Amino acid sequence: MNRISWLAVPDEATAPEGVQKLWAKAQGNLGFVPNVFRAQALNPDTFLAWWHDFNTLVNRDGHLTNADRELLAVVVSGLNRCVYCAVSHGAALRDYTGDAALADTVAVNWRHAPLTPQQAALCAYAEKLTLTPAHMTEDDLRDLRAAGLIDHAILEATQVIGMFNMTNRVSSALGFTPNAEYHRQGR
Repeated sequence: MNRISWLAVPDEATAPEGVQKLWAKAQGNLGFVPNVFRAQALNPDTFLAWWHDFNTLVNRDGHLTNADRELLAVVVSGLNRCVYCAVSHGAALRDYTGDAALADTVAVNWRHAPLTPQQAALCAYAEKLTLTPAHMTEDDLRDLRAAGLIDHAILEATQVIGMFNMTNRVSSALGFTPNAEYHRQGR
């Protein structure tokens, strides 16, 4: 197996039962265990807490569509130059939209992608919050509301953007490598 993190990575024999159950569920749903699951399992309690928060924000019905949440993930990950997250969430965006060119374009420069006004407003908001969070003001919500987003959706978008900024930093800082399956997914 290729190295997937710059830290030690537990295997099935050393991972605790809760982690093994999550890995088995991922294997059943995806056909593989994401390397981010394996790499973060070194600290199983914090991994499972992260997964709970991530899953609650990203993998559910909410005020944004799954495609919108993945769009935000790809924009944030591209801006942060997080290889793991840009690749893995680019694959998810391809799956949700059926458009490989859109996902690839968004990963490099969302402004060149054929987005709806609402998607463009979400991307602009994600960009500002990612690159210059200290410059956020109440006025930043105006464009989101003008694009038709209600406050519940704005809060959800902000939480998703925050989650991906945190996850990008962990993945990049520890050299997480995306699974090979992600590169083929949705193409």
